[in-house]
Amino acid sequence: MATALEQYVNTVQTLSTQGNFSQLCDFIGKSSDVLTKNANHLDNVLATLDIQSHSLGVLGILCVKYNLPNIPDFETLFVQTQEFIISCNGEHVRYATDSYADLCHKFTQNLVERKQPLRGICILVTAINKIQLFPAQLTSIHADLCQLCLLSKNLKSALQFLDQDITDISKEGGQFDARDFLLYYYYGGMIYAALKQYDKALCFFEIAVTTPSMAVSHIMLEAYKKYILVGLILHGKVPNPPKYTSQVVARYIKPLCQPYHDLASVYACNNPADVRTVVDKHQETFNRDSNIGLVKQCITSVYKKNIQRLTKTFLTLSLTDMANRVKLSGPKEAEKYVLNMIEDGEIFATINQRDGMVRFHDNPEKYNSARMLIRLDQEMQRCMQLDAKLKEMDREVAANPQFVQKSLGVHEDDVPGTSCSKTSAYQ
Repeated sequence: MATALEQYVNTVQTLSTQGNFSQLCDFIGKSSDVLTKNANHLDNVLATLDIQSHSLGVLGILCVKYNLPNIPDFETLFVQTQEFIISCNGEHVRYATDSYADLCHKFTQNLVERKQPLRGICILVTAINKIQLFPAQLTSIHADLCQLCLLSKNLKSALQFLDQDITDISKEGGQFDARDFLLYYYYGGMIYAALKQYDKALCFFEIAVTTPSMAVSHIMLEAYKKYILVGLILHGKVPNPPKYTSQVVARYIKPLCQPYHDLASVYACNNPADVRTVVDKHQETFNRDSNIGLVKQCITSVYKKNIQRLTKTFLTLSLTDMANRVKLSGPKEAEKYVLNMIEDGEIFATINQRDGMVRFHDNPEKYNSARMLIRLDQEMQRCMQLDAKLKEMDREVAANPQFVQKSLGVHEDDVPGTSCSKTSAYQ
């Protein structure tokens, strides 16, 4: 009589050959207890299964190994996971996207605990590409990748996904955890902020903050703090949240961020000394929230915005005079700020080193070069693609039965053939 593990292997091979993957997923789900009881022999079972042909069977075993109370040999499990993600059949694992995502979550968690985040980045990039139906689809693995990129300070590896506008969310096991959605936009905002792409960072933090919610989320709270700081750096003020922002933001989250609102209030006065006073007062809070880096950039941006205001008043100005007007320590520091702002394209100016004078210029861009024409064409193409996508999404919403019922004022109880115990999802 075949042992339980032999039965597992035979069933996986048979159902995989038949292409009966739905039944195979059910069988694997019911076999977890058997596999756990025979944990010492799971490596032998893996050796008998082909990753490409029996991807779901291998996935089931790896998930069980990650769920063991103690992982005896993580290096072996790391190699097995790497080989599986690289070689598995994407069409097969899409039948068990929840288990596949859970494998990636546990894989990420173990790398974070062992302080080895860099090792998992390329593997998770492959994992996302395996189950994505198209580049604009968000999976829960996106958040894992962003977390590893942040911890390893290898930020640019995540940009290939962050730069892609999300228009669809992968339903893993028929649902998607809101936590993974929030973490993706929170981590993504942190990556953009670290790369000083503040406009994109602000957009990501705004999405996290404005996600529909009936309760306070700690992720939303932390995103709101960074939303304030990035808004100050980028616009010199806190942007007004969109009208569709949940009431929990104003009712519960804002009162928990009073030090940040204090900073925003004094920031509007354009006085660096006052800003520093507020920063010193709440420094313990900013350090505890790990936001002191963004706070320091807020202080720097006060000086920069004051220098930008000078360009609207003066054609030439000495570095000494600039330092006095902007409240900098001296001409050396003023020169450093001006050079950095010229390099970043924030102002257009030249410095005469001989007499210490700064001459401000108008924007030299005439918008008549071949390079600018190509850029304008690319932006127009993006706008056209966005317009087409919005029209497609509008048609999908208009054809949604629940939307039609709501638009006509019809509740589920009024529709023939529906259960009286159910209520409309929109009530």
